[in-house]
Amino acid sequence: MASSSSGSPPGRVDQNTYRRRGAGLTAHDPARAFQGYTLFTPMFGDGTVFLIDMEGRPAHQWKMPLPPGLWAYRLDNGNLLYVGKTPDPSPPFMAWSLFKGGAVMEVDWDGNVLWEVRHPAQHHDARLLRNGNVIMLCLEQVPPEIAARVRGGLPGTEAPGGVMYADVIREVTKDGETVWEWRTWEHLDQETDAITATDHREEWTHGNTVVELLDGDVMISLRNISTVLIIDRATGAIRWRVGHDLLAQQHDPTLLPNDNVLVFDNGVRRAKQPWTFSRVIEIERESKRIVWQYTDRPLFNFYSPYISGAQRLPNGNTLITEGAPGRLFEVTAEGQVVWEYVSPYFGEAPALGECNWVFRARRYPAEAWPRLG
Repeated sequence: MASSSSGSPPGRVDQNTYRRRGAGLTAHDPARAFQGYTLFTPMFGDGTVFLIDMEGRPAHQWKMPLPPGLWAYRLDNGNLLYVGKTPDPSPPFMAWSLFKGGAVMEVDWDGNVLWEVRHPAQHHDARLLRNGNVIMLCLEQVPPEIAARVRGGLPGTEAPGGVMYADVIREVTKDGETVWEWRTWEHLDQETDAITATDHREEWTHGNTVVELLDGDVMISLRNISTVLIIDRATGAIRWRVGHDLLAQQHDPTLLPNDNVLVFDNGVRRAKQPWTFSRVIEIERESKRIVWQYTDRPLFNFYSPYISGAQRLPNGNTLITEGAPGRLFEVTAEGQVVWEYVSPYFGEAPALGECNWVFRARRYPAEAWPRLG
């Protein structure tokens, strides 16, 4: 895996803009930052997952059997849940190779795979449920009669053969048996849940997050329609939603202990604001009001058009993944940066070139990793 060195001959200027600006730890205020270890996976790396300390030094790493598809997180038992990318010789459309997964596995501290579930249509996200099953996002063709009625998107940009795809949430056992499904096109409205005007019509929804809530319901983020939904597991009904009037191609919604929803709002084609910038917002569920947000000054200093995430930390700070620049940083409730790290791990991405993207990062307290002593 590439490091932070330029890779250019002596005297030559490195032509990768982000790497030329420098990487690694760039800021740390020990008195105000939440102390612990940060877990992240270089999105276009070889499958190495890094756990770094507050000084940006690797404290542990896992070498996975597959490249990332797209991240890993810590399970309650101290192991990792890792989503890997399986080969696909016949991708349904060009962008599929950027975000497909295909394999979900539990890996112990030493990198041993304890179990693995594969599904060729899995992408972006998967989580281990409390009942021991796995919930995942999968891609599936939308019935033609429904696809024809979906509004929005650039005309003529369907997948080959005029096909449109959308998301299916699947719950599967560790033996790969599907025990619950939820198809987006059976619950969305073709008129009002429109694709953003300049996106391709090869995908209607483009889910990027699926997460189980404490009551067993499911929250999902659908980028191409700038919508976050909470789904009643028992009935399949949509219990709660926020849409394009508030969000702009968001990622990584999480339900906070106060019942608010934290979201990385990417800011791509925002409905009520011509300026292009990212923000992290906390939404009060009942009123759907923004009760907290982080933006930079000037606004344009903080922007990731794709991927990214946010995590509320135990001390009230927020860890933010500004994914496209590979920048991880922590801010206080007042918006002060108290820790910052830029991934030095660059890899070659299909159609994009060499980049250090990070899909999502998480911070854990030191006691979560007792082996590090």
